[in-house]
Amino acid sequence: MTKIFTSNLFLRFKKKSSKKLQLEIDKQVKIICNNPKIGELKKGDLKNIRVLKFTFAKQLLLLSYETKNKTLFLYSIGSHENYYKKLKTYLR
Repeated sequence: MTKIFTSNLFLRFKKKSSKKLQLEIDKQVKIICNNPKIGELKKGDLKNIRVLKFTFAKQLLLLSYETKNKTLFLYSIGSHENYYKKLKTYLR
């Protein structure tokens, strides 16, 4: 990936997180940059959006992103509760 753009939702969550979680998020972003098709491709309202699931401190976290022309767009990160609902409202 040549460019990475982050949404306010993503930045807010990362800023409020602990230092260890911030490092884990950076690690996951590097994984996405190396293999953009690693996340699960969504259907319906969220078509073209991919979601990478990972665990941190026994908690499942979801990271949504999209790739276009060697550009990575990081939309949201958080726990599964109301995750897709918040993502849909952000993307509208």
